[in-house]
Amino acid sequence: MESGSGDDLDFSDSQERKSKRYHRHTARQIQQLEALFKECPHPDERQRMQLSRDLNLEPRQIKFWFQNRRTQMKMQHERSDNCALRMENDKIRCENIAIREALRNVICPSCGGPPVDQDGFVDEQKLRMENAQLKEELDRISSITAKYIGRPISRLPSIQPIAASSLNLSMASYDAPDFNGPSLDLDLLPGSSSAVPPLPFPFTGISDIGKSLMMQVAANAMDEFVKLAQTDEPLWIKSDTSEGTRDVLQLESYQRLFPKANVPMKSSLSTRIEASRDSGLLITNTLALVDMFMDANKWAELFPTIVSEARIIEVLSSGMMGSRSGSLQLMYDVLQVLSPLVATREFYFLRYCQQIEQGLWAIVDVSFDLSQETQLIPPSNFHKRPSGCLIQDMPNGYCKITWVEHVEVEENTSIHWLYRDLIQNGLAFSADRWIAVLRRMCERFACLMVTGTSSPELGGVIPSAEGKRSMMKLAQRMVNNFCASIKPSSDFRWTTLSGGLDEVGVRVSFHKSTDLGQPGGLVLTAATSIWLPLSPQLLFNFFKDDKTRSEWDVLSSGSSVQEVFRITNGSHPDNCISVLRQAHNSNRNNMLVLQESCIDSSGFLIVYATVDLIDINVAMNGEDSSCIALVPCGFTIIPDGRRRSSQGSGASSSATSQGGGSLLTVALQIQVSSLPSSKLNSESVTTVNNLINSTVQQIKAALNCSTGN
Repeated sequence: MESGSGDDLDFSDSQERKSKRYHRHTARQIQQLEALFKECPHPDERQRMQLSRDLNLEPRQIKFWFQNRRTQMKMQHERSDNCALRMENDKIRCENIAIREALRNVICPSCGGPPVDQDGFVDEQKLRMENAQLKEELDRISSITAKYIGRPISRLPSIQPIAASSLNLSMASYDAPDFNGPSLDLDLLPGSSSAVPPLPFPFTGISDIGKSLMMQVAANAMDEFVKLAQTDEPLWIKSDTSEGTRDVLQLESYQRLFPKANVPMKSSLSTRIEASRDSGLLITNTLALVDMFMDANKWAELFPTIVSEARIIEVLSSGMMGSRSGSLQLMYDVLQVLSPLVATREFYFLRYCQQIEQGLWAIVDVSFDLSQETQLIPPSNFHKRPSGCLIQDMPNGYCKITWVEHVEVEENTSIHWLYRDLIQNGLAFSADRWIAVLRRMCERFACLMVTGTSSPELGGVIPSAEGKRSMMKLAQRMVNNFCASIKPSSDFRWTTLSGGLDEVGVRVSFHKSTDLGQPGGLVLTAATSIWLPLSPQLLFNFFKDDKTRSEWDVLSSGSSVQEVFRITNGSHPDNCISVLRQAHNSNRNNMLVLQESCIDSSGFLIVYATVDLIDINVAMNGEDSSCIALVPCGFTIIPDGRRRSSQGSGASSSATSQGGGSLLTVALQIQVSSLPSSKLNSESVTTVNNLINSTVQQIKAALNCSTGN
């Protein structure tokens, strides 16, 4: 309530006001009250009486409405002033950094040497204090680790570079805030403890001038992104695709609203814009989701089918007052489509997180040219314009997310004809695909909190909460290894084998693994992608059906399988983790098949691996499953992105009319040798080539698609 207006305070009616029930004004009453408020925020008694007669309201109600409206207006002005002051503060901070950088390069006019550093003693003291704190932290971590491994940890013989985030996992589980309502089970994600992929270039740090420029770029990108996320027509228009309706950016409206963003990355006929927007509800806590987005490893774990690699190059700002608001990071990302026929996309970008208001957070990504910092980065063909997500708290532990993807693409290589429609129509990395995968992953972690998600009617043992957690970790690691085996990178260089599968061929690669939980020695991977005139749902049902597994699984030797038990990990019943065994094969009773199936609006995924019965019991008992070696195989199924008419005959016609064709990727892995020193031979390549050719031919024959590719 404001002060300074005598007619605004009426304490004599306070007791009577408490007994009155809340009255909601009609739209006509509010319209007339707003009209008078614009002309006269402080109406006198005569004006209030006139409004009371016109609107059939008591004078006291009129007075209170104007009083509350003035308070609301005052709060809006204060909020606007705070935003302006915050922007001015950021601007002054950037200028301060630039001035300090300039002062360091000043030359003394008398001697021609560098100026005397007045803060040398202070900086040295700060470094000594930080060094002492780091030593205390190292001692504490060493004592905690010693409890788990059963022996003391000796000091390192020499100081070696350690990733800044490599010691954060044990801290996160103790210091994580206790959120109300369902939230992601953060322990299922390895986060900062997992292996960090090396950067494709040596990086020595960013200058203060570069940091100042990055802060300015991030602030401008945040302003543009918030407008993109909250503005509808004519900026965004509805567009019909093969998978439904989605928001597509209207470029003319965008150029009028953001004239400074009209300069393209490259002026070429092959340059195109991919821009889309989507929104949805997630069963997770907003703050937990923000923290995971700002952790590069957890970010990659949330999107295993999209994000191939993720790395924080440098943290420019860690946030204000212990929160993520104001956090700014320079990141490196590699995005992929799960097929050896599609090249990956590399981005060097800034990720800026800011709390817009209570319960509303924004995270924006924008590409940044690092050529001024290092000359070793090749020119990128992908430029991320302000993109990201707007996350808003909702009741009952949910949050609403609005996702914007805005990328400028310079195609310098030809796209394989199988994936041309999917990629050129912007469907491969559209906003709806990101939200679909994120929603499925949030449901996966939330299901861990629900008891009774196993299937007792299958006759198997229902795992405990610890057993379910261990099984989910094991299955997630299997899916991650499978996705990593398909990506083209420095570790997986594909070699195309001619013949067998038309002009697509089979792509073969190999790698040597010594990591924990990986099969030691030499692992050979073979993958191929084909087109089938069937809807993704029908194709997924074929692979998921235990009765038809013997028609495509060359490892089953024609024997049928049965499901031992199942752990449901999503709202869709086909989102589950299963353990299968061969029904009539006494020679392999100790070998089971661990399988996870994933389904969402962006596509389907089935990953499986043979696991020893002893290892399954280890995971079922809730013990650590990180030592169990897995060699996963599987299938990815995505829509082809083309629009089709329901023409044709037989099963193909029925399937096509239900959803168009599908792009199927088949990937098989075999352990050639358990010795790290072993080398690849032609016999192993021939074996895996025959395996994948046989698998594809059996799939086509079983689905009556022998002529489809």
